[in-house]
Amino acid sequence: MTKEEALKTYYGYDAFREGQEHVVDALLSGRDALAIMPTGAGKSVCYQIPALLLPGITLVISPLVSLMADQVTALVQMGVPAAYLNSTLTYRQYLLALERARAGRYKIIYVAPERLENEGFLAFVRQAEVSLVAVDEAHCISQWGQDFRPSYLKIPDFVDALPHRPPVGAFTATATPRVRDDIRRLLRLQTPAETVTGFDRKNLFFEVQRPERKDRALLELVKSRPGKAGIVYCATRRAVEETCELLQSRGVAATRYHAGLDMEERRRNQEDFLYDRAAVMVATNAFGMGIDKSDVRYVIHYNMPRDLESYYQEAGRAGRDGAPASCILLFSRRDVQIQEYLIDNSEAREELDAGTAEQLRRRELERLRIMTGYCATRRCLRRYILSYFGETAPEECGTCANCLRSHQDIEVGREARIILGCIHRTGGHFGAAVIAETLCGADTEKVRKYHMDREPDYGALGRLTQGEVRERMEFLLDEGYLTVSTGPYPVLELTDRGLEALGDQRELWMRTFRSDRSAPARQASSGELEGEAAELFARLRALRAKTARIRGVPAYVVFSDKTLREMALTRPGSMEELLDVGGVGEEKARRYGRAFLAEIAAFTEGA
Repeated sequence: MTKEEALKTYYGYDAFREGQEHVVDALLSGRDALAIMPTGAGKSVCYQIPALLLPGITLVISPLVSLMADQVTALVQMGVPAAYLNSTLTYRQYLLALERARAGRYKIIYVAPERLENEGFLAFVRQAEVSLVAVDEAHCISQWGQDFRPSYLKIPDFVDALPHRPPVGAFTATATPRVRDDIRRLLRLQTPAETVTGFDRKNLFFEVQRPERKDRALLELVKSRPGKAGIVYCATRRAVEETCELLQSRGVAATRYHAGLDMEERRRNQEDFLYDRAAVMVATNAFGMGIDKSDVRYVIHYNMPRDLESYYQEAGRAGRDGAPASCILLFSRRDVQIQEYLIDNSEAREELDAGTAEQLRRRELERLRIMTGYCATRRCLRRYILSYFGETAPEECGTCANCLRSHQDIEVGREARIILGCIHRTGGHFGAAVIAETLCGADTEKVRKYHMDREPDYGALGRLTQGEVRERMEFLLDEGYLTVSTGPYPVLELTDRGLEALGDQRELWMRTFRSDRSAPARQASSGELEGEAAELFARLRALRAKTARIRGVPAYVVFSDKTLREMALTRPGSMEELLDVGGVGEEKARRYGRAFLAEIAAFTEGA
């Protein structure tokens, strides 16, 4: 079987996506590979196709113990013999799985990195023919990554200890240039073939909102998307509980997921979401890595996450099927304080010495500063993300909320210098609220307490509202003239660029947004089917849900929304025509084809 035949037979696709074939060819030739591909770009195909064509077994090292079962289920539904070996198995189940693995029953085996030190597992791999090692979420090996796991550092020694060193494939969706260097060096990749397909997910719509009431904004967003699958991320367990209860009290089919729930409830709630029994999952960042639910139409962050890597990974769980999806962040300055608290009070890692732990803390605070900048920027949101990951991008994408919203550019050079001068003269001891009150000439308790009414800049921007002054401060933060200190009482400080600007008389132009939000709403809802195609799509989704319940698998494992959309548009009338639909492989056609063809025929006859 060729790689093209395997792709068509098991996955139902006629051609590889961008970057996939290069990685597949490298691994099949025995060469190491490093693939940086965004969520939804098909990283798993890059090692699963070689696994099917190479002799022996492929080991997939993944940190996602609780989600391996879903990945294996999806493979089995495609006709790929796969299994997982992790702590969720009983000892008897583990021994049975090992016995079957020794008998050559599996082509792909998922393992957690901690399993690599287990003596029983080591005895198995010393006797087995391991043809490929795939390291998923490879950024976990880097201290500069957002999910550093010391257990990943032991992977290269494990590989080197195998009787014959197989090719190693390293895969991740989010890696800055520095993290990529760490992956190459720490995994000891040997002249790897590298593929960076780009981080841009063109089907995703990005928006940052600053609502006065987050609960009302969330309800409006969810209620405007009835029946559509969505994820709402919260920073804390308490926020998850309160938000889930809010949605449920307003008639939304929502469930919850966080580390404080027992394993059985987490499993049950996750299945309710995957099996479409609950449309909305409210969760902490403990949920989502490895989830392959392709029809998530929106991801809402109720709180700002800690870093841009986490945000893009979590937001990227929307629209994995390539159809339009929305990624909306509800921001408040309180979010920054929550994340600083979580960083400063996270559990100490026993395996790290004090110096390394402090270094990690500083890096997390720096990434938090960059994440906060995303929430404040008036520039193109897509460009902000892509630039962070080392990619060049146009000044405007034309499809994010910042690009679509009505705006005008105003000259704020004089006002900026007044703001910078006030902060500089008062020693960088105050936050944005006190500085705004001072410049607007407000008579408040803090102004009197700190004698700010005696400062030469008191009332210097009295023609502006405090909100307008703070808007200009955020602009100066975004442009790098100001920075915000960390800690429980953040204060504004001038950067080197800010100090230089004090005596600079050049014009400075700031973008201001108007209140019109209709354009972002239109963008977020684009790409929907209409008329008979929409009716047939709804019927096919209902059939998929029924089939999934009978088979005991998540709905997306049967067919993705993208595949059902193509069926609704093309209306295949035979098994041959059905196999021409993207995402319909031979095994899925054999299992489900007749039922879906019958539904299409019934709709066509009645139309």
